[in-house]
Formats: sequence, C-alpha cells, structure tokens
Amino acid sequence: MIGAAINLVRGARVGFVLVREGALAFADPSEMPAVLRFALKVGRSIERKGLGDGAARLSAAMTRLGPSYVKFGQFLATRPDIVGMRAALDLEKLQDRVPPFPQATAVRVVEAAFGKPIGQLFVSFSEPIAAASIAQVHRAVVQDADGTQRALAVKVMRPGVRDGFKRDLEVMRFMARIVHALSPEAERLRPREVVEILARSVLMEMDFRLEAAAASELAENTKGDDDFRVPRPEWELTARDVLSSEWIDGIKLHGPAAIVAAGHDPRKVGRAVIQSFLRQAIRDGFFHADMHQGNLFVDGQGRLVAVDFGIMGRLGPNERRFLAEILLGFITRDYLRVARVHFEAGYVPAHHSVEDFAQAIRAIGEPIHQRKADEISMAKVLTLLFDVTALFDMSTRTELVMLQKTMVVVEGVARSLDPKLDMWTTAEPVVRAWIAHNLGPIGRLQSGAEALRTLSDVVTDFPDLAVRLKRVLVRLDEAGTGDAKRLERFARNERLRAVWSTLALWGIAIGALTLAFRGL
Repeated sequence: MIGAAINLVRGARVGFVLVREGALAFADPSEMPAVLRFALKVGRSIERKGLGDGAARLSAAMTRLGPSYVKFGQFLATRPDIVGMRAALDLEKLQDRVPPFPQATAVRVVEAAFGKPIGQLFVSFSEPIAAASIAQVHRAVVQDADGTQRALAVKVMRPGVRDGFKRDLEVMRFMARIVHALSPEAERLRPREVVEILARSVLMEMDFRLEAAAASELAENTKGDDDFRVPRPEWELTARDVLSSEWIDGIKLHGPAAIVAAGHDPRKVGRAVIQSFLRQAIRDGFFHADMHQGNLFVDGQGRLVAVDFGIMGRLGPNERRFLAEILLGFITRDYLRVARVHFEAGYVPAHHSVEDFAQAIRAIGEPIHQRKADEISMAKVLTLLFDVTALFDMSTRTELVMLQKTMVVVEGVARSLDPKLDMWTTAEPVVRAWIAHNLGPIGRLQSGAEALRTLSDVVTDFPDLAVRLKRVLVRLDEAGTGDAKRLERFARNERLRAVWSTLALWGIAIGALTLAFRGL
C-alpha cells in the first residue's frame, strides 16, 4: 500500500504537468469511451494559456518531467501506430538535451568501470562536448603500442540514471494499470504493453556493450558499401557504463550549405541516405532506426557516417521480401503483385479478396504516377498503404511500423539536402538487386537448401518429440477430473479479486484527480 501511495503521488504530478502543458490536445475524444472523454474534457479546461504548437507542448511537458519522460517521448516517436503520425512527428522534434554533469564525475565513472586511473587509460580526456538524458560524450586520446595517437569519442553513463528510470517506470506501470481498470476498452491502446516495450528498450540502451555490439554488426554488414561507414568500437575501452569508439571529424547534415562548403555534393549525400537505409533494411534486415540529422555526418571522403546505435530495427526474411516487393510493385504499377505479397506474408486474412485488395492499392498507386518524381513521397505511400490495410484487418506489425517511421525521417533528411530528389529512381537499384539475388535462381537454390536442412532436423528429432507428446497426454488424462474443480475455484477467486482491485483503483484515481486540482 505504501508503494501504491507513492506511485499515486508521483502519477498525480505527471498527470498534472501533462495537462497543464496541453499534451492532451493530441487525444481524439471520438475514439474514447465515455469515462475517458469526461476526464479529457476536465483536463483540457485547466491547460496553461498561451501554449505553442504540438511539438512545443510535448517538448515542454516531457522536459519538465525529466530524463525518463524525454526518453519515453522519443520512444513514442517510433510508434505512430500508438500515438498517431501527427504526434509521432512532433515527438521526433523532442530534443534530448540536458546540462552536462562535471568532468570529475565522468572520470570517476570511467575509472570505476575499468579499475584504473584515467591517466593509464587515456593520454587526454576532455570536458563534455555533448550531453543527453542517459549519457554525455567526451573527446579522448589514446596511444597505441607503436606510439601512434588516436582520438576517441567516449560516451559516459549519467550517474544515478538507472535508479531514476526504474522509479519512473514503476509509476508508468501503475498509471497503465489504472487506465486499464477504469476502462477495459482502453486496452485497445495497449498502455501496459507500451510501458513494457519501453522498459526493455531502455534497459538495452543503458548497457553500452549492447550498443557497441549493434555498431559492430552494422559495420560488418556495410563494410562493402563505398558511401556509408560506421565508427569502429574500441572494445578494450568499452564497459556497461562507458562506450569508446572512433572519433568522427565530419559535418552534420543540418543543410546543404556546409556540405557544399566542404567540397561535397549534397545531392549525392541525399542519395546515400536513402540507399544506405534501404540496403540495411532490405539486404541486411538490421537498420539504424534513429537516422535524424544529429546522428549523421559526412566525412572528409564524402561518405555518410552514422552514430548513436541505441535504437535499431530488425526485419525477418518475410518482412524484407514484403518491403522489396511492394516498393517494386509501386514502381512498376503491378498492384496485383503487391496485394499477393500481403496475402503470402500472412498480413491480410485469407477470407478477403486479393483482387479487392489490389483495387484498394491501385487507389494509392495511380495518383502517384500522375505526379512528378520529386513530388512523390515513399514514406507517404507506406503510410497510406498501412491505412488501407487496416480496412482489410491487417494486424499491426511493430517491425513494419518502426520501418515506416524511420523512412519518414530518412526521407526528410534526404529531401533537406536535395528537394528535387527522385525517391523511386534512387530506391530502384537497391530493390532490384535484392530481388534478383534472393528471388532469382541463386536465391531459390539457397532457399531450397535451407528448407532441406530444416526438414532433416525435424525428421531427426521426431522420435524424441513422439515420446514427449505421449508423456503429456498421459499426464493430462490422469489429472482430468481434479482439474475441473480447481479451475472452477480459481475462476471464482479471480472474479472476486478483480472486483476489489477495480474498486481500489477507482479510489486511487479519484485521489489523483483531487491532488491535481489542489495543485492548481
């Protein structure tokens, strides 16, 4: 009960800040149950006056609530299926910038991570040059055995950040349970699932060894690409709280002027942004899911360099084929093929008509071919496509939603460098190369060999599976009579527990609303 009371107070503060900063302006009352519509109306009545646009509202609210909520906002920016595309794009502008912590504190974190004085690790270790909610970055210099000196970017975990996130995540879980208890219909918004996904994401992001592994994997996948590279992790100087990697001297992609001044072609860089992303997604199935301007540089050789690998996306073979074939289908206007790919991947239930689905896709594709190439948005096409698929009972696929959101960001970066960029001509070589390799004769032979290996494994394991199945059936037969009575008692107890839990949570929610009004 003490823990619930503490979470109640903290949750009331979160709710009050969100309401006062106008974050409820994004909520659509038409899709809410009556109890939440009433709560929304009350909340909107106490908004602070003179609020800015959506991005300013959300930024102000999340920043006031602290680092955990800034990270939560950035996470929601990757999930337009939950918050809507408008809110996701506004949250994309949320800047994860906080004051740096002292260099002396960073030194203590580094020394604790490696058990050595800072002077034995680095020749020099600078003041912080960038700071965010989880960590900050320093420039350091190391000396190799041959006397050569190299610059490194050293990312240091902010002290106490794990405890803060753990505390705030408990409040988020508590609030998600209240929403579910007050209105089970709101479970359609999956508040509890959203919080758990955030928790897993943050836990992974707070272990810099995992981020170094992501950078290493991406570097391995793209080592043959002439227009893209990844900073090399320095494994001996990387630990859970410290990530050291190659220092990048480059130009951020904040506009074409600086790129031109450095002697590079911004149109070429824009093409590299699109093609490198598509190669990662379609060819490798592992892509950088946070490719905004702040995480992209152009090095001295004109190559695109990505940093910050805390948020990555993965696509399985079916999703990669799905993406490649729908993009090629729109390029070639083969809408029936696009429709069949959806059905073959199992994304649209079989009771729908392939021809009807192809007709709906044609309504998206044909207007595209009436416009100039530089006016066509691949990201918009995917957004419209997923809107149409909702009419045909296509379930939400988290990996495809992250892909869609990343494509929106990547396309915006590329168009900022070259407003006349032809997205489809730029994408076509990558898409056709993947299809030729994977769906052509060589790809079919490889798929056949993999299928034979899988079948061989199943045949080998069959005797063991049969014995285990027999044991399960015998146990079920022996336990049959007693289980029915136990299940009946269990169901009765669960009904009583649910009634009392709901009454208790109603009391907590009323208390939270009272605290919020007193805070006025």
